[in-house]
Amino acid sequence: MTAHEMPVDAPHPWRPARFMVICAHPDDADFGPAATAAGWIDAGSVGWLVCCTSGDQGGEDPERDPFELAAIRESEQRAAAEIIGYAGVSFLNQPDGALANDLPLREILVREIRTFRPDAVLTHDPDVVVYGRGGINHTDHRAAGIAAVDAVYPAARNPMAFPWLARAGLAPQRVRRLYLFWSNAPDVYVDVSATFERRVDALRAHVSQIRDPAGLEARLRASAAEFGARIGTAAAEAFRVAIIDEDEDEGPSEEALSAR
Repeated sequence: MTAHEMPVDAPHPWRPARFMVICAHPDDADFGPAATAAGWIDAGSVGWLVCCTSGDQGGEDPERDPFELAAIRESEQRAAAEIIGYAGVSFLNQPDGALANDLPLREILVREIRTFRPDAVLTHDPDVVVYGRGGINHTDHRAAGIAAVDAVYPAARNPMAFPWLARAGLAPQRVRRLYLFWSNAPDVYVDVSATFERRVDALRAHVSQIRDPAGLEARLRASAAEFGARIGTAAAEAFRVAIIDEDEDEGPSEEALSAR
């Protein structure tokens, strides 16, 4: 049975040795795949978090110093990342509210990927504009998601993409899988029953952003329970997965199939 044929009513079993979460803002990873990240780390994986912006527009006061807010949000994200267990956090300091999938951002992301060398990358689903249950997906989320996808494939694995990186010693890296979170079309569910509380604790670190902790926690629990019910567990997180390189026992890769 290939990974594409895994039943959606069973917990997703695959775990990368190394993974990177690429998100738009501080707190996105903790609203997103934090419990999955914590579970993988507990099982022996090594994770790294990349925040494209520092969230300097994440407030309600137009008189507030955005640099001060960015520093606060970076500090909150570092505290949350420590709770989850990431090996480190990178802040790319791109403009909050104006993130763009341009070549400079792609190069920065390729540099991050080739430096850390993940097997899997988790990021926003860039296809989502309107969420299935209502609400608009933030422009920065869409930009971060498609920038991460484009950095993963083909740029990070192509030595002729940003060739000065390879010349400087950053060899191409073949990321094998993409996990897209907040998707309208999830096809795998990861059992997070053992680590859901870590996600809640990580979100509590984002004091500047959480205005109703009790209400938020109740919504998160309900969502995790709903996803968990689909695979027979107490809690789960949902992803749309793109398999770029199959495991050896899963059959030919997408590239090999398309070349036939």
